[in-house]
Amino acid sequence: MQHVDIYTDGSARGNPGRGGYGALLRFRDATGQVHELELSQGYRRTTNNRMELLGVIVALEALRRPCVVVLHSDSQYVVNAFNQHWVDGWLKRGWKSASKQPVKNVDLWQRLLAAKKPHKVEFVWVRGHAGHTENERCDALATAAADGDSLLEDEGFSG
Repeated sequence: MQHVDIYTDGSARGNPGRGGYGALLRFRDATGQVHELELSQGYRRTTNNRMELLGVIVALEALRRPCVVVLHSDSQYVVNAFNQHWVDGWLKRGWKSASKQPVKNVDLWQRLLAAKKPHKVEFVWVRGHAGHTENERCDALATAAADGDSLLEDEGFSG
């Protein structure tokens, strides 16, 4: 299986407010050549957590075949959901949190699980705004998208 490194970030100007995500996908082909793909999009009204999730989702959905993925995110919300098995608990409880409250952003969590399914994904947390080159690039993509003119409606956002 192809190895792919994915870096993602989400941004919101106000929470809720204008938002965007940025993602960078990088892989090395059989000849040793490195390929990169950058993805970003802005939304009129959303939250930071939704943009963090959407960056991961869009990056995974861009993969055309099953891959081994190392996914780097500065979102503890995203990384801990898998590394600390929060998602497993939510699924067992019918998308309820440990405190029996409905899980927020269920539409995106379900989409993320579907996007993740064909791949072997390792989630790695990176400190945001700490000089990590790829995270800084994704932050720039996310904030430029949030500040841009081509904003979409976040259909799943209700707030």
